Amino acid sequence: MSISNIEKSKTALEAVVVRFAGDSGDGMQLTGSQFSDTSAMFGNDVATFPNYPSEIRAPQGSLYGVSGFQVHIGSVEVSTPGDNVDLLVAMNPAGLKTNLHAVKPGYGIVVDTDSFTKKNLEKAHYESNPLEDGSLDEYQVIEVSMTSLTKEALKEVAGLDKKTITRTKNMFALGMVYWMYNRSRQHTIDFFKSKFQSKPELIEANTKVLNAGYYYSETLELIPNAYTVAPAKMPSGTYRIIMGNTATAWGFLAAAEKSGLELFLGSYPITPASEILHELVKHKHFGVKVLQAEDEIAGISSAIGASFAGDLAITTTSGPGLALKGEALGLAVMLELPLVVVDVQRGGPSTGLPTKTEQSDLLQAMYGRNGESPVVVLAASTPANCYNFAYEASKLAIEHMTPVILLTDGYIANGSAPWKIQTVSEMPEITPRIIYSANSQWNSYDRNNETLARDWAIPGTQGLEHRIGGLEKDRETGEVSYDPENHQYMTHIREEKIKRIQNYIPELQPKFAQKGDLLVVGWGGTFGTLYAAVKEMKRQGIGGIGLAHFNYINPLPKNTEDVLRNFKKVVVCELNSGQFASLLRIDFNDIPLHQFNKVQGLPFGNVELIEKFKELLG
Repeated sequence: MSISNIEKSKTALEAVVVRFAGDSGDGMQLTGSQFSDTSAMFGNDVATFPNYPSEIRAPQGSLYGVSGFQVHIGSVEVSTPGDNVDLLVAMNPAGLKTNLHAVKPGYGIVVDTDSFTKKNLEKAHYESNPLEDGSLDEYQVIEVSMTSLTKEALKEVAGLDKKTITRTKNMFALGMVYWMYNRSRQHTIDFFKSKFQSKPELIEANTKVLNAGYYYSETLELIPNAYTVAPAKMPSGTYRIIMGNTATAWGFLAAAEKSGLELFLGSYPITPASEILHELVKHKHFGVKVLQAEDEIAGISSAIGASFAGDLAITTTSGPGLALKGEALGLAVMLELPLVVVDVQRGGPSTGLPTKTEQSDLLQAMYGRNGESPVVVLAASTPANCYNFAYEASKLAIEHMTPVILLTDGYIANGSAPWKIQTVSEMPEITPRIIYSANSQWNSYDRNNETLARDWAIPGTQGLEHRIGGLEKDRETGEVSYDPENHQYMTHIREEKIKRIQNYIPELQPKFAQKGDLLVVGWGGTFGTLYAAVKEMKRQGIGGIGLAHFNYINPLPKNTEDVLRNFKKVVVCELNSGQFASLLRIDFNDIPLHQFNKVQGLPFGNVELIEKFKELLG
């Protein structure tokens, strides 16, 4: 059959889910990201889910050392990486065993038969070879001697050692998947040319293996498995695929530009937040100042100093680091200086599950400091809107002179999605409260009557010399005060300042229904799966169900109570044991709340959500 006839015979699909799985050294993250980037450039809507071990190089062939990357592409709206997998690419027995449960019966599995050795089968705890014992009969298994074919493709390429040759087999798998789903190889070839520009032998090797996998697929009887996914119909504009951590970094760059302030990051590397540090250090040409501190405490302390000096100051971390930053964050509350703390949440407690996702830092963000020390708490909900909420966190911090904690999580920080590029001119104005002169009666804690935000006087400004510190301040002069009534007044004013931010944030807008039988409540990175589940129930003709998703946690939107009372039942879905539900009960203790909680280091799946919602609806 000719190539043109093959293309005509491809089956058109609305969406497809592909998962790449293998050892942590097999390049599954790179393979998955190249497939998702290529699909995004083609015009598909895309959502991804990287899932990798915490060890830098886990024992080869072990079950807990499996690294996976799931990609959901569609010609329709895609909001999750998908539940069940249409195609699994398993580079070894461990990758097959740990991911087989996700493959739909009757769908495809590609395996590298060269890796199914007796030793690797034992490491994966297989008693027999699944390629031979009939256990995979309900799937369409494509057995490929991937390692051998890679070596054959590279036998005439000079300058490559055996290890390098073997490591390129992931490109053979990628080439096969490109053929199956009618993807162009050019983006990946251009990637090779950019990444390996000083090593032409690696450009040649990876390109040859990619092409070998692509053309090998043409020789197989893959026609029943050959699909095409058309471009999605998306709002007009210029898009790029973006990871949540990258979007967060860019949001801060935009906020610094819009506010006219220099950007300072004081941070200590920690999974899964380190990529924000890595991204910002690339942009010194924008005036970004980055300090990789010796520990978490030094990171936030340096940021507080930068804020005192007039910078847009941020510090980034994950749950364990947020705990260490607590005392200094309390200092920022007392100083009433703008500061943004990004917490990319991961599984805990302690070191916990450093590469897995969770939402268990919410109560720590709300209350994890000594004394009455309120801060603004925001939560991004998609990889793309990490940009918007990094910008919003900066705006609120600067205009209201307060620390802001921005919560993301490992799921959206490492995940990627199409992002419609926004220019700085499109973003809302940011007006710093910096003053450059004052009359003789000026005091450092003079406040705006509406926001209660104090003035921001930059050290060295003539006539605005002042002293601040961690001890309680006199309400008028800003000097140290131990007066009991003054302390109560200042405690109240700091709390009231945060509460008044309700006047400057949008009201909650439920999706699908404004009132009815069941309101699904979520916050942060669970948005995509909750949205997809409720949307699917509406598609099935189930009415009376709405979705209220929170990005503003402290303070809550003004109309929160009205939204909750418009539904007969409310279920709060969280990747923790019920922390946001606890917060809602504090404010609305007479509204009965159901809970659906998951603490497995994994995001919600559509199927489990729909089952729960149907149960609640009776």
